[in-house]
Amino acid sequence: MEDYVSESDSDYTSYWRDWFISSRGNEYFCEIDEDYLTDRFNLTGLNTEVQYYQYALDLVTDVFDLDCDDEMRETIEKSARHLYGLVHARYIVTTRGLTKMLDKYKKAEFGKCPRVNCHSHPLLPMGLSDVPNLKPVKLYCARCEDIYNPKSSRHAAIDGAYFGTSFHNIIFQVYPALIPAKSIERYIPRVYGFKVHSSAALVRWQNAKRDDMRRRLRKLEIETGFREENDEDEEEEEEEDMDFDAAEERLAITNTAAA
Repeated sequence: MEDYVSESDSDYTSYWRDWFISSRGNEYFCEIDEDYLTDRFNLTGLNTEVQYYQYALDLVTDVFDLDCDDEMRETIEKSARHLYGLVHARYIVTTRGLTKMLDKYKKAEFGKCPRVNCHSHPLLPMGLSDVPNLKPVKLYCARCEDIYNPKSSRHAAIDGAYFGTSFHNIIFQVYPALIPAKSIERYIPRVYGFKVHSSAALVRWQNAKRDDMRRRLRKLEIETGFREENDEDEEEEEEEDMDFDAAEERLAITNTAAA
């Protein structure tokens, strides 16, 4: 975190928030509206979590005028960054905050999924805990529904509580059209073109379960959502199932008549 501390006042822009957002390593953050920062209701409870809370708030809102030495200034600066992060977690789940984060998401500013079968789907920042100083920020892919570490060490040092555990789910609740089609492709290990035995056994079990679920959904006339493969084989399996059911019915009638 010491990398973010400026060595002189000349490094500061006219607005603290502009400086913070433009600093290297803070690309995941969006700018919080001033009216949100100045509404004390939005800051409820943060005064007990941030050292030199009032000075830090004054610095974030650009009304800081305390004459202090460099060491004190550095401490207040650190508290200001922490305060901004905690407020940021609350702000990004508001209507305005979701809109700003959505713009960054569409531009893939948080990165792209490293999984090959997700085809570079954009990621969203998320936290594994809402309590500060426990877990660093992670990146969530809505396509494979898995989480990843940021590529850059600067981003990996960001506290996950500054984004919270709910934001990445709330944004898809508010914007359901953004929910991508789930990734149904999976890598199958092979040796000289032949499936590796243990993995092949698992794949056969998964395919059997998927085919069984597909047949049941079709009987209920529900769209399966699975990629259609070997349609002719599946139709033959369904015909065999129907013939088997018919044979069972005939056997039951025969047994009833004999009794």
